[in-house]
Amino acid sequence: MLETRELTVRFGGHVAVNAVSCVFAPGTLTAIVGPNGAGKTTYFNLVSGQLRATSGDVLLNGRSLSGLGTAGRTRAGLGRAFQLTNLFPNLSVLENVRLAVQSSRAGRHWRGFHLWSIWSDHRELTQHSLQILDQVSMLEKQALPVASLPHGDQRKLEVALLMALDPSVYMFDEPTAGMGADEAPVILNLIRALKRDPSKTILLVEHKMDVVRELADRIIVLHNGTLVADGEPAAVIASAVVQEAYLGVAPRTASAQDAAHPHPSLSPRAVRSDAP
Repeated sequence: MLETRELTVRFGGHVAVNAVSCVFAPGTLTAIVGPNGAGKTTYFNLVSGQLRATSGDVLLNGRSLSGLGTAGRTRAGLGRAFQLTNLFPNLSVLENVRLAVQSSRAGRHWRGFHLWSIWSDHRELTQHSLQILDQVSMLEKQALPVASLPHGDQRKLEVALLMALDPSVYMFDEPTAGMGADEAPVILNLIRALKRDPSKTILLVEHKMDVVRELADRIIVLHNGTLVADGEPAAVIASAVVQEAYLGVAPRTASAQDAAHPHPSLSPRAVRSDAP
């Protein structure tokens, strides 16, 4: 269970993320949407440790992560993919994945210098890495240097590195950005497969609303760093606050009753720990 409590960051007089409280349950995919500059990536950076919060807390399974940096949060179970790829360009595809597998698994490669044991462990790490590359349709490119890969393949490789870490929480920041129509389905299929694991929590920042509609169990909306909507996808997308804040258009109709009695899960700062 991932939770943020009153998570806030200020840059001088500017509040980039303003007291955002949310609970994200295992077995769910939550899409985080909002206009450019709404604070989505900043919120991700606070959760994953790239930024230090001004106030508030991040908890995983009841444990506070606020005292941990990025590496410590990764070891605790947070896995983050970025808008821009974050790979080792001069190593091969297989070497990138094997390093991620090696960093997350205890074994003989951490102990001593018994050559036969080290070789045996290395073989196991390599086999596991090849299985992951097969899952992301990159097995045939295992020997290529990462720097030679097109952008779409680098995005797939970054997802492979996340899978190698086997986190309990997957954080995807626009995973199909810059990918062609023939490349994006591979990433989306991987996310669909991850969704079927009831032990995994998935957070997704995405601008493509067709992707959000298909994949999300729940949508939260950030606007000017503040949580303004939280609920089931159909209700959130149709709400006046999203039409105005996210899509930038005024709703066609808004009844007096709706204005007087807004949907509880769409009111500012409303959050539900039992949201699907």
